[in-house]
Amino acid sequence: MNPQFDSIGRQFVDFYYKAFDENRSTLAALYRPESMMTFEGAQHQGPEAIVQKLVSLPFQKVQHVVTTVDCQPTVDFGVLVMVVGQLKTDEDPIHGFSQTFILKNDGSNYYVLSDIFRLVVHSA
Repeated sequence: MNPQFDSIGRQFVDFYYKAFDENRSTLAALYRPESMMTFEGAQHQGPEAIVQKLVSLPFQKVQHVVTTVDCQPTVDFGVLVMVVGQLKTDEDPIHGFSQTFILKNDGSNYYVLSDIFRLVVHSA
């Protein structure tokens, strides 16, 4: 297991949300053909499909505020990352979100193997 799992996961989170908030299309480099994203229950596989989903989201401005980051090592030198935070889009109210990543090492870099995103919706 990778002893640097916590710093790898936290650095990834900082990079990912900065890139997402500034230019979602640049996130394609973080995914591979076998990468899978489940976004609000809908599955997308591969960099093109994942980024197409992200850039088609119906807002112009977005800002993520990360509340917690929890990281664990995986047996194959990967990193499991769970993020909880808040996001603000355009003029909409602030929403809570949860996102979980599995980062896999390809020998020289880490990429996103799995990505699961959910808004945290409070029912009245």
